[in-house]
Amino acid sequence: MANLKDVADLAGVPMLTAFHALSQNEPVDDASKRRILDAAGKLNYTLRITQIDIADLAGVAKGTVSYALNNNELIKPATRQKVLDAAEALGYRMNMTARNLKTNRAGAVGYSWHVADDPSRMNNLLDRFIYRVTMAAEAHEYHLVTFIQPQEHADRVYEQLFATNRVDGFIITDVTYDDPRIARLSAMNAPLVAFGGMYLQDADFAYVDVDSKRGIEMVVEHLLEQGHEQIGLITYQPGLPFGDARETGYRDAMRRAGIRVHADWIAYTPNILQSASVATQQIMTSAPPPTALICSNDLMAFGAKSYLDQVGLRTPGDVALTGYDDDPTAEFLEITSVRQPVDEIARTLFDILLGEIAQAPVPDRQVIFDPELIIRRSTVVADV
Repeated sequence: MANLKDVADLAGVPMLTAFHALSQNEPVDDASKRRILDAAGKLNYTLRITQIDIADLAGVAKGTVSYALNNNELIKPATRQKVLDAAEALGYRMNMTARNLKTNRAGAVGYSWHVADDPSRMNNLLDRFIYRVTMAAEAHEYHLVTFIQPQEHADRVYEQLFATNRVDGFIITDVTYDDPRIARLSAMNAPLVAFGGMYLQDADFAYVDVDSKRGIEMVVEHLLEQGHEQIGLITYQPGLPFGDARETGYRDAMRRAGIRVHADWIAYTPNILQSASVATQQIMTSAPPPTALICSNDLMAFGAKSYLDQVGLRTPGDVALTGYDDDPTAEFLEITSVRQPVDEIARTLFDILLGEIAQAPVPDRQVIFDPELIIRRSTVVADV
């Protein structure tokens, strides 16, 4: 789904020039206007200003716009002013009052930013996910209210937002076993959809998920086809549903191949570059060391590659290496990875949430997508 910046970039003009041409509120030279209209046609774009456009023009993160427009005290005054100026330039108005009074709805859904193991690095998969969710929400004239989830009593902030009619429902990620948020929101009859849930026993809430177990099984099968049998795994500490599923996928695929897994071939680590590098050292100094390493996250794969480069081990000649989530950096470094269909996940999830909000649930409230293995140079030795 194209946005105003895509049109401007294709036409080779500033965003505001594209806006003026499409809105016809200010004159634009004929040559530029023709390029803009042609670009809009090619992208099947119709002018409709969203918070994503405001973020692009202001040069801020997408979540910052929601905070700034709602006068959240976490936003610095200078940043808020940049957002307000961009909104004004694009003619954006938060004119939701009439609709809210008529429908008794807030016209907004809540999403809590995940807590990363390494606060200095964001989770690219979830960032892409929430970007696509924002586009899906605004296509239905909804806004996304983002907030920081506290480490303790996380369910309370959800309760407060829903009880004060600031949101109509929630999108949650980082689902855990016996997740207190799900229990509390379900007890309140607050609409929710989770990104994750297929590995929870007797899950009775709406969710969209990707088969993480199958994703790792595909990786093991690919490495076996390349002739590897000594295959190591760098993964999350036990206790996360999707992390546990990925370890199970590894163990099951190895067992089906008749290969005994050495305890030293598995290392657990937080999703932090340096920690993953240390975990790689732990595995590669075992006897015998693996000839291939599977990482449960691309960031872990980057940490693993750092160690392998440091000790002079070539990829894939000495050690094959894989990641998970298909981060753009994985593509740049030519690392084999498992891709999750983020666009389809986001659209499906928001459609399910709309049904939950309207108390008219869609027929399938629990949707599971298949992952895709993206094979790159890190696991395939080039023909000489």
